Amino acid sequence: MCGICGIINFDQKPVTSESIGRMMAAQKHRGPDDEGIFLEDTVGLGFVRLSILDLSQAGHQPMFSEDERYVIVFNGEIFNYLELRFELRNLGHQFNTDTDTEVLLAAYQQWGEECQNRFNGMWAFVIYDRWEKKIFASRDRYGIKPFYYYKNDRFFAFASEIPPLLDLLPGKPVPNNQSIFDYLVFNRTDQTENTFFSDIKKVQHGHAVRIGLNADDQFPDLAIEKWYDLTARVAEAKGFSKPQEFRELFRSAVELRLRSDVPVGVCLSGGLDSSSIASVLLDEFERENLHTFSAVYEKGQHGDETEYINEYRPRLRNMHFTSPGAESLEKDLATFVQAHAEPIPATGPYAQYRVMALAKDHVVVTLDGQGADEELAGYHYFFGNFFKDLLFSGRWGTLSREIFFYLKKHHSLYGLKSFVYFLLPPVIRASLSTREKGYISADFVRAHQGENTITGDLYEAVSLSEALLNHFEYKLEHLLKWEDRNSMWFSLEARVPFLDYRLVERILATQHQWIIRHGDTKYILREAMKHILPSKILTRRDKTGFDTPQDEWFRTGSWQEIIKSILLSRRFRQRNIIDPDVAVKKYKQHLDGKVNISKEIWKWVHLELWFRRFID
Repeated sequence: MCGICGIINFDQKPVTSESIGRMMAAQKHRGPDDEGIFLEDTVGLGFVRLSILDLSQAGHQPMFSEDERYVIVFNGEIFNYLELRFELRNLGHQFNTDTDTEVLLAAYQQWGEECQNRFNGMWAFVIYDRWEKKIFASRDRYGIKPFYYYKNDRFFAFASEIPPLLDLLPGKPVPNNQSIFDYLVFNRTDQTENTFFSDIKKVQHGHAVRIGLNADDQFPDLAIEKWYDLTARVAEAKGFSKPQEFRELFRSAVELRLRSDVPVGVCLSGGLDSSSIASVLLDEFERENLHTFSAVYEKGQHGDETEYINEYRPRLRNMHFTSPGAESLEKDLATFVQAHAEPIPATGPYAQYRVMALAKDHVVVTLDGQGADEELAGYHYFFGNFFKDLLFSGRWGTLSREIFFYLKKHHSLYGLKSFVYFLLPPVIRASLSTREKGYISADFVRAHQGENTITGDLYEAVSLSEALLNHFEYKLEHLLKWEDRNSMWFSLEARVPFLDYRLVERILATQHQWIIRHGDTKYILREAMKHILPSKILTRRDKTGFDTPQDEWFRTGSWQEIIKSILLSRRFRQRNIIDPDVAVKKYKQHLDGKVNISKEIWKWVHLELWFRRFID
């Protein structure tokens, strides 16, 4: 796990060590253990290292192939590197280190771009062919590792985070108003290649970059293309037919992610997903000395998972806890805004930020349950997709039974409201979501409502399986981005076993009755974990995750001062994005306890502080 960066000039000018050095310094938190620079002609590559495998200097990057034709900078982990190294040795390759970086480079030499399909891992890497003057870059299947870039007629620059690229812009950064609109209305980010900065893009998950640098060409040959097609892979995959099949593959995914030369721990939320990881480690691998890290609150507060986390107290000796609060958020606010460099639509990631701050004193690698909700329909609104699927496929008897079980077990109308919402045309869905907010400037709405892609891409699915696929394409990545920023800010590597591609492809090819059945989501996971998960966790039907009692936080005296100073400020009004008069009125209703609009309040705060830190 590291930070990579680079500049490729198109105007035949050499790249300077100073420019690469500044980019490296801006993301040094990603790699405190080592650093390196490669400069040759019009190419400059930079690297900061967090040592995970082979802690010696042998893992130094940029790394060269044995014949010195290729040079690589690589952020991430190839978890099946031992198997690949064995195969490559049999093909004649020799290895001088115990790193996965050397295996990746040899795999590219052996199989070319096809090597991507052989990797089980998370990555963003850049390989420069010094003989043919070509750049090849790749990002992993689901976007676990970041890859940002800026390009113009003179150069292409990339980095693991956005701040290293800001100094390369020709002028002040310009906000991307469409990204801001989608953030405010739909609570979504990262569903396209765009960021909150107009000029900075990201290479999308499952995509690769090729750049030809032949000096005879007037312009470089630059292409960004998709190399991994999840829909096609799922169509060819064999779904699970037994819980035991799922459990065996899940065990394999966890085992691969235990490969490390540094301590490994678990971010334990008390939910089904992270608890499944912890239980497998205890039962299958006898990791009784496992360190776990959890965010907890006072009993009865929203987001408190203590009663579920405590189910592990009889077996775990190294359980660590943090309690994020209104005061800690206020204290961490400026640093948190800096760490993420883009607005976040809830304070849940702040709880994760505090968990990572806790973990850094005990481990270097964490395991986490990200991805399970997207592949196993963990969010409550997936019932709406499921009901729509049953309706459109004519399974009305099953639809009636499932609605009955849903109402009986959940005592909620949310699934039915989602069902109705998903039946509406995209334009009406967008209009309803915008009107529901009520505080967005009318001019801003008119300019950007029609350009949103979320109501079509994310909510248009006619089947549950299509909805799950859409979540991998258009929703999952922002969660992975937040986890990357939170973990790397504290020089930690976060690993996600549920996103082992073998597991993802087979789950998404599995029949819906193993995903949702009789009012329960994640049915096959529950069945697979039946004998090793604590029963209180196994039978949970609520969905909390890294949630917080933010509604209470924003009623405290200090936060009233922060929020009001923002809403009443001249800069906030002049942006013409949020109507401050409406926002003040809504905030007063929140203070009076008439409504809970804490998510909207946080979005106002984080957006404005982002403007002040990165745009103004």
